[in-house]
Amino acid sequence: MEQQWTLRRAPPQTPSRICIFWVLTLRQAANRTHLWVLLSLLVLYPTSLATAGGSASRVGAGLGLGCVSLGDSELPELQSEGDVVIGGLFPLHYLALEPEHSYRTKPQHTQCNGFDHRAFRWMMTMVFTVDEINRNSTLLPGVRLGYRILDSCDHVHTSLRGALSVVTGKRTEEHIEKGVEERMPGCLAGAPVPAVVGLASSTPTGAVAHTLGPFNIPLVSYFATCTCLTDKLSYPSFLRTVPSDLFQVRGLVQLVSHFGWRWVGILGTSDDYSRYGIQAFTQQLKDQGGCLAFHLTIPNSPSPAGLRAMADTLQSSRARVVVAFATEGQLLEFLSELAARNITGFQWVASEAWVTASLLTSPQFHPLLQGTLGFSFPGVSIPGLGDFLLKVRPSQTPGSEFINMFWEELFGCKLDFGADSISKSSGLTAMCTGSEDLRDTESSYSDVSRVRISYNVYKAVYAIAHALHQLLQCDSTGHGQAQEKCNTSTYFTPRQLLHHLKRVNFTNQFGEKVHFDANGEPVPLYDIINWQKVSSGDIKFQKVGSYDGSAPLSQQLQIDESAIVWIGGQSQVPVSLCSAPCPPGSRQARRPGEPPCCFDCLPCAAGAISNQTGSVDCTRCPEFYWSDRDRVKCVAGIEDFLSFYDTMGIILVSLSLLGVVSTTTVTAIFHRFRATPVVKANNSELSFLLLLSLKLCFLCSLLFIGRPSAWSCGLRQAAFGVSFVLCLSCLLVKTIVVLLAFRATVPGSSALMKLFGPSQQRTLILCSTAPQVCLCAGWLSMAPSIPFRNSSYQGLTGMVVLECKEPWPPGFYLVLGYIGLLASLCLLLAFLGRKLPDTFNEAKLITFSMLIFCAVWISFVPAYVSSPGKYTVAVEIFAILASSFGLLLCIFAPKCYIILLRPERNTKKTLRKG
Repeated sequence: MEQQWTLRRAPPQTPSRICIFWVLTLRQAANRTHLWVLLSLLVLYPTSLATAGGSASRVGAGLGLGCVSLGDSELPELQSEGDVVIGGLFPLHYLALEPEHSYRTKPQHTQCNGFDHRAFRWMMTMVFTVDEINRNSTLLPGVRLGYRILDSCDHVHTSLRGALSVVTGKRTEEHIEKGVEERMPGCLAGAPVPAVVGLASSTPTGAVAHTLGPFNIPLVSYFATCTCLTDKLSYPSFLRTVPSDLFQVRGLVQLVSHFGWRWVGILGTSDDYSRYGIQAFTQQLKDQGGCLAFHLTIPNSPSPAGLRAMADTLQSSRARVVVAFATEGQLLEFLSELAARNITGFQWVASEAWVTASLLTSPQFHPLLQGTLGFSFPGVSIPGLGDFLLKVRPSQTPGSEFINMFWEELFGCKLDFGADSISKSSGLTAMCTGSEDLRDTESSYSDVSRVRISYNVYKAVYAIAHALHQLLQCDSTGHGQAQEKCNTSTYFTPRQLLHHLKRVNFTNQFGEKVHFDANGEPVPLYDIINWQKVSSGDIKFQKVGSYDGSAPLSQQLQIDESAIVWIGGQSQVPVSLCSAPCPPGSRQARRPGEPPCCFDCLPCAAGAISNQTGSVDCTRCPEFYWSDRDRVKCVAGIEDFLSFYDTMGIILVSLSLLGVVSTTTVTAIFHRFRATPVVKANNSELSFLLLLSLKLCFLCSLLFIGRPSAWSCGLRQAAFGVSFVLCLSCLLVKTIVVLLAFRATVPGSSALMKLFGPSQQRTLILCSTAPQVCLCAGWLSMAPSIPFRNSSYQGLTGMVVLECKEPWPPGFYLVLGYIGLLASLCLLLAFLGRKLPDTFNEAKLITFSMLIFCAVWISFVPAYVSSPGKYTVAVEIFAILASSFGLLLCIFAPKCYIILLRPERNTKKTLRKG
């Protein structure tokens, strides 16, 4: 069974009126899993049909024959009768003290303190909007709207009492008497409301929406933004003319990220609005690379010690930006503590709940809050609202309690209405008559230049009116004389009104399209507000940007930085960082046990760069590139090779040229003394050929020095291999000649020397050299060495080594192996002839030279393999020069000594002495 509304007062016997409201409540709640909420209301808010001090019999009669009216008939209210009455709940007070409950006394009301002028303007905006609609001949023609408005006190208990009082209707003593004596089946003397406009804070809104949801009574909020209210399973009849905090949080995170604030503090309360908003903000801030410096929660009833501890935490923090999710009433005491201690220098970022709160713009908060930045709802200037507000006057008539409270709070006086004044302000001695001029005052009430929350109230009332217009099938197109163009005899239920309210879609006089999405929410539009101090010394809410949550991500946040005034009147953007961004050339290194925003800066490793401020990691340079000295850019790697201009290159070139000069000198000496026995001994032709091959060995080392090229890479190993094989072939032949020469002294062996004459010696040299020549020719034609940029050493030195790459490594080892084979054979033969009877035994000299040669090249192999870069080439050059000098000195130095210094020994007789 549902409540039904008709536009005309139904008689008491109308069956559409509901008597036992609690029975209906419990029946419907059982099907909607809300029973626990309603049962708690039964315990917390018991009411009686009897007045205070009434007899038990009257109560019993009321319970037996009438019904129990929920809510509280003693709450002050502002009301106006109409064909359809709209409920309203506004936080006219922002401080609530919990009552003391006793089983022996009548339950006490929650005490409300701190009158909010801005919330009073919201309430009067609803009154103004209802009057404007009633004067509109095209919207709900012939239907008069009324209202019934109560104070929610921004508290759950008071909000629930007010909501239940609104939706059940007001009971009077006269109605109770009728309900008892006449036993009327209906007990709601005042017409219940089919929709409610309210509330401001999210937690009271959630409680009221949870209660009204099972009965499908629409609740249209003008200021409750908690994301939790989007849940249609828990709040099926809840709608709002403000966007969800989901969009505000996204915008706040974009705002914080836009200005580079990575170390942010959070201030909130324990209510749903703050809790859900902070939870979403913290997660999204982390996703954007930000961190939470601290999270302070203002308790419902803060103690002075608690406020001081919170202020100490804020003061000691390195964070310079504080994001506050709370209302002005909740922030008042904490901000007063900060102002009293002169804790300034923080950039405050405000949520929409307090960004336009004039309560916090008093001079004591200017040093603290000047420069505040935050999100607010779009503001407009509603025509006629300012004049309407200034015409408000106090009165002794019932229903003027709120206006009287406002008047006494604004003027700081006591209305002279006798002893029954409704004043909530104690200790006021000044008297006022109610004829004072509101134009002489300055408060948030009369500031209607750009109203924001009031505009949301305005849209909420109009949305309900348009929904009724569709529900009652009103015709606003004709211009006949008939006043009533709506179906005024129609009975309707809240469910029907909710159905049309969800589908309302109209464009108001400000050009804004008003409609609700599937979650009962409007388009997420915000203004970005900056608190700026003007010449008069007051704080002005200056718009410096906007945020459109429905736009593409890159276009959502639009802000004019040049128009912003920061904390202390500064023009520079404040910095709020746990650690300063790492400069280019370094990276972040997170400190153990601390948030990611707290880090140390470490320079990039060699070969890596970071060219942006605040880099998390360094980027490795590509191949053949290396980091510069500052580690900010990659430059071409320094090419490294054994150059003629290097110190090592100069030394090796000098040794090579020394070897060539020495060999040439020996050749000249031998040519000058070619007729002497020392030169002629053992075939002088072989000696000259050996000297030529040694000169080639010294010269081939020069091919290994300098920038590698295609021709030098292909020629160096071939020249080295052929030159040394030619040298060893000559030594091999000389060794054989020595052995045969002394063998010929044996009777009957002279024929051996004749068989191994000069021509045979040349043939043997040619045959010994030919395999190496063929091997090198095949190697060069099939897999020649090529220039190669070796970056394997880049990670250590940043050098790109230019070297000759061997496509076929076995080729080099075959060349080297053949040289080793000839050297071993030569060493073996020379070793066999070391004891031949001769004063000048050349076999001994060859033996020593071969020992040096083999020692050098045996040591060469491991040194060659293990040497990096250009040192590989230097090792090979050193081996060539060392072995060449060993051969030159061991074989020719003794002969030159005899020729030049001991000529008396240069005779056949001396050479043959044994």
